[in-house]
Parts: sequence; structure tokens; C-alpha cells
Amino acid sequence: MKSYVAALGTAVPKYRTPQTEIANFMANILQLNPAERQRLYALYRASGIHYRHSVLSDYSNINRRSFYPDAPNLEPFPTIKQRMDVYEREALSLSYRSAKNCLQQLPQFNPKEITHLIFVSCTGMYAPGVDIELIHQLGLSHQVQRTAINFMGCYAAFNALKVADSIVRADTNANVLMVCTELCTLHFQKGKDEDNLLANALFADGSSAALVTRQKFDNAIQFSLEQFYCDLVPEASQEMAWQIGNYGFEMKLSAYVPEAIKQGIYQLTQQLMNQLSWSVDEASLDVQEKPDFYAIHPGGKRILQVIEQALSMEKADNRFAYQILQQYGNMSSATILFVLKALHQDLTVADNDKSVLGLAFGPGLTLESMLLRVETF
Repeated sequence: MKSYVAALGTAVPKYRTPQTEIANFMANILQLNPAERQRLYALYRASGIHYRHSVLSDYSNINRRSFYPDAPNLEPFPTIKQRMDVYEREALSLSYRSAKNCLQQLPQFNPKEITHLIFVSCTGMYAPGVDIELIHQLGLSHQVQRTAINFMGCYAAFNALKVADSIVRADTNANVLMVCTELCTLHFQKGKDEDNLLANALFADGSSAALVTRQKFDNAIQFSLEQFYCDLVPEASQEMAWQIGNYGFEMKLSAYVPEAIKQGIYQLTQQLMNQLSWSVDEASLDVQEKPDFYAIHPGGKRILQVIEQALSMEKADNRFAYQILQQYGNMSSATILFVLKALHQDLTVADNDKSVLGLAFGPGLTLESMLLRVETF
């Protein structure tokens, strides 16, 4: 029996700030000299991002801050507790909105039928957590089985989809709701080193949700989950890291990451295709056949470019990733479902049986891949 992504939902916070304004905030707070400002502005222009969302108003309202101190250097810099207080206050409402947006896509589905809830986040945690509160907010059964996937970073949604797929294949009555919520902007660090400058130019807040089920809904376009494959690039394990510091979560994001991904991504994709051809009947995707669509995590513009080179893709093949990067930035684990939703909204019944290659990356250096198929009912 197959499992399907039957519906997708997304939500973003209300504070939407142009990338140019965020660059001004960073330049002023970091007290950059003219040469440093020019380099920073060039970095932000090259990011491919036009807008980002945050639960904080501070990044677009530099003269009246709601979270950071009014001092020019933001001292005393907010502690991890202060940041987690905001996470606890904001993560639930954002998660609820993406989950509702997901479930509203299928008005014929009764949320009381949800049997499992998977909650994904690497930007905050508390207990009782968002998963329990979502059950109450959504009016789900108190017997819903809960799984939390924490601190995996940008590729975590792939692990959630794998868990959901396993649950649904094992239990004929299972309906799994997965929610990915990230408040990356809570963890702004004011260092001038390359890692911080790059992270501050990319990350944003957002939430996404998916319903994974065996059910086939009338007049619907769904994604069947065909195969997953993951790998590690151990020699690049320290090029992307995520640690808890005294003043927020600290990101290490080396400029070498795109090159490491480029070196590993072709072999990863071939292994995914090989694995699929071994395990599925004659209708499977041929190893040499190119996917019809791509859903790639937009970790950054350069990452998208090197993947295109490695897989002989056209830029147009990557249009959904660029669209999400431009309008929202990198929302860590939540981002790939934004990309899938943008792709889903572009599909028609004529796309039945077409294939979708999904890719994401994160600390480790972890490479994740999946093969989906478009099915219309």
C-alpha cells in the first residue's frame, strides 16, 4: 500500500521585511565601516531573497524595538531564556495556522481521524510543548500518538516524512499530521565573522504542515511517497553546525557548503534512483530518466546553482525553490513543504504519474533525497 501527501499548508508571521531593510539593520547594529557595509550589501543583493518574515518587528523598525534593547550595540544582548520565552509565545499560533491551512485543503476530511502528530523544530523547545498544545487547539483526540523531531535543521522535514510514511504503511487506519515550525530570527548573533554574516542574510521564520495518509480523495492531486535515500559527507561535518549558546542558538555555516553538496549530490540522486528501480515494478522511474519536477530546499542561491550544475538542470527546473527563496528566505525545516506546495498549486490532471525529486541538506553534512509521484483521483 502507498502513502500519500494529501494536503499541504503554510503560514508566516506578520512582520514581512524587505531584504534591503534587514541589510540596513545589520549594518547599523554591527557598526560596520564603509568598506564593510559595501561587502554586506553585496552579500544581501546576491542572496536572491527579496523578503523575509519574522515574529519580531525589530528588523524593519530599527528606531522602536520590541525585543532587542535600544542600545546601539543591543546590550544587554537577549539571553537564551528570553529567546525561548518568545518561541513559547509565538510557535503555537504559527503552527496552528499552518495546520489549519493544511486541513482546510480537504474539507471532506475529519480532523478527528488524525491518529499521529509529528512536530518538527530546531529553533526552540519547551514542555509540555507545541505538539500537546496543537492537539488541544485543533480539537484532536487526546489519544493521538506524538513524535517530536528536534535540532536536525533544514533536512528535518524529510525525516518527518519518512516517519509518517512508515506509520501509514504499517497501520491501515493511520492519518499523520506533520508540522514544521521554525523561528530562526530569534537567534540573530551580532558577530562580524563570515558564518554569522551569511546566516543573518538567509534565515527567516515560517511554519508548514502536511497530511500523510493512505486515503485517496476525490478530485484531488496527491503526492505518493515512493522512495527515500540519505547520505553523509563526513569530511564536511563541521562546515554546517548548530549549537546552543548563552545568547541564542549559534549557526556555523561555511562558504564551502555549496561545494560539498555539489560533490555529493549526483551520487546521492543516482543511489535514490537505483534503490527505487530495485524495489518497484516496471512502472518505476528508470535510473537514467530525469525527474519531471524538482522540489529542492533553497538553502541559499549558490546551493541551488551548484545542484543545477551537478544534475544538469535548467534554472527553470528549479523555479519553485527560487520562488520560495525570493519571497520567504530559508525557513529551515519548514521550507521544503513551502516548495512542495508551490509545485502542487501548479499541477493539473495532465501531470498524473509525473515524478518529483526532492532534496535537502543540513548539519552532518547530511544529504537527504526523496522521490514522489503525482497522482490524481
